[in-house]
Amino acid sequence: MSLYIASLNSGSNGNCYYVGNQHEAVLIDAGLSCRETELRMDRSGLFMNTIKAVFISHEHSDHTRGAAVLARKYKLPVYLSPGTHNTGRIYLDRNLVRYFEANTPVSIGGLAVNAFPKQHDAKDPFSFTVSGNGITIGILTDLGTACDHVKVNFNLCHAVFLEANYDEDMLENGPYPQYLKTRIRSDQGHLSNIQALELFTTHRSDFMSHVILSHLSQDNNNPRLVQELFMRHAGGAEIIVASRHQESPVFHVTGGDVDPHQVNVADPQIQYVQPRLF
Repeated sequence: MSLYIASLNSGSNGNCYYVGNQHEAVLIDAGLSCRETELRMDRSGLFMNTIKAVFISHEHSDHTRGAAVLARKYKLPVYLSPGTHNTGRIYLDRNLVRYFEANTPVSIGGLAVNAFPKQHDAKDPFSFTVSGNGITIGILTDLGTACDHVKVNFNLCHAVFLEANYDEDMLENGPYPQYLKTRIRSDQGHLSNIQALELFTTHRSDFMSHVILSHLSQDNNNPRLVQELFMRHAGGAEIIVASRHQESPVFHVTGGDVDPHQVNVADPQIQYVQPRLF
């Protein structure tokens, strides 16, 4: 019972999240260039030939920038909603385009990727869970609010990439114009630290072991501040802040059956690094 997860980058400059088992993996969003994705995978001890598909949450460029080149170079199917495909400037080869349906899991080898609707200022946005080996990982970023779809799926997760975009005081007293502050706070914008914490404390499962705080604003948040906030309520979960400048460690999510810091992958063709601190 285990999956391996990592943030390759998380922020308005690019988002890309890795979830895999011993044999195959998927990327959720592809907001880095192909070359930068390859470099960060390599530094993490991960291999591009394990990636079997890319899933796109919505059309904003910080989630799509590298999708076309990645797909073309590695012949990867790209799963997205029709609204995302029609609205975004994602120039994909037709034979690599796959449409998913809400709440209808897609099988990628031993992984099942489930897309569910979310609220964000995009045409047809979705969040995802990735399940396999008895473990479920949530990728929950770019959320204007924690709607019922988000709450239900959050409760299923052993680990989650959870948006904590802004500190309310920093946003209010910061340099952004009022219209942008209003957009960020809206139900179509982003989750604040407090909103994310409320979701975590109210809807987490007893078996949640990792929370990777994601998509932090560079101007309206502070990694240390939000990590300390969550650690006061962690209840045994490991709290990590994903960087907007570098890849995270690779985390081994085990469901509590083995030490989550001890990586032991049987397949000799795939190497995983033991998690390290930022």
